[in-house]
Amino acid sequence: MDNERLSVDLKDALLGLLDDTSNPVRRALLLHFTQHSPAALSFLKEVAQGSNRVLAWHAKWFIDELKFTDPVAEFKGFIRSLNYELETGALLLSRTVAPNLDIGACCTALDDMAARCRELIIEPATTREKCRIINRVLFAEYGFHGNIEHYADPLNSFIDQVLSRRKGIPASLSLVYLLVAHRLGLTLEPVALPGHFVVGCYLEDKPFFIDAFDKGVFRSTEELFAFLRSKNLVPKTIDLAPTPVREVLCSSCRNLVKHYTAAGDREHARLFNEFVEEFEATHERHAQP
Repeated sequence: MDNERLSVDLKDALLGLLDDTSNPVRRALLLHFTQHSPAALSFLKEVAQGSNRVLAWHAKWFIDELKFTDPVAEFKGFIRSLNYELETGALLLSRTVAPNLDIGACCTALDDMAARCRELIIEPATTREKCRIINRVLFAEYGFHGNIEHYADPLNSFIDQVLSRRKGIPASLSLVYLLVAHRLGLTLEPVALPGHFVVGCYLEDKPFFIDAFDKGVFRSTEELFAFLRSKNLVPKTIDLAPTPVREVLCSSCRNLVKHYTAAGDREHARLFNEFVEEFEATHERHAQP
């Protein structure tokens, strides 16, 4: 219903009922607005900003009662806050295109996968052994995999879609891996290589990396350097450093600009470009001495 619009006749009918304070009418309107929230929010905002003060007051009452929020404004507020947390940011990002996103369902799915991993982990276990268990659960039991056939599908970048469809691109599959690992108390890190995305583990004598797009294959430093050379890039140690959450989320937005542009969806491409600009402007403001 994200693209739903209320008809003129329905708007007129709603306007005729908006100032009716009887309980049955109030309950019926609340139910209707809840079921059609994106269109309802647009309608109520329009009335709240209109010249009819009585209807404007009632429209604001419904907005407050339903606790409608503007997901785009909410994500921009998150960007400006500098309080970057990966799971929160990923969920807020998804809500910008799916305002009715069931956040609880996403968190429960991640909890369930982590719980399954705990069932299989036999302590004491090394970090590498625990990662092998995560691989088994995510890629063998749950069937997560890289969406090679439709790599540029924008849905590959949204955590709710990746969880429900069990496919994505390197960044989004790595995100799922990280969120499950964090629930297990493992300190793994996102690593945005030039042209690829992996999960990094720096807890052992030698760091190793997990390629979630390739069903969790472990990669060594030497193997990743060889990968970069195969792309005609000169490997640098900094390439394998953990990537800040800010840049992980900004990179997801850049991917979405590219993928929505390729799909001919200029409106969404423009929206995610705004998020990229917001990340960059916020970082620049706070990076200055």
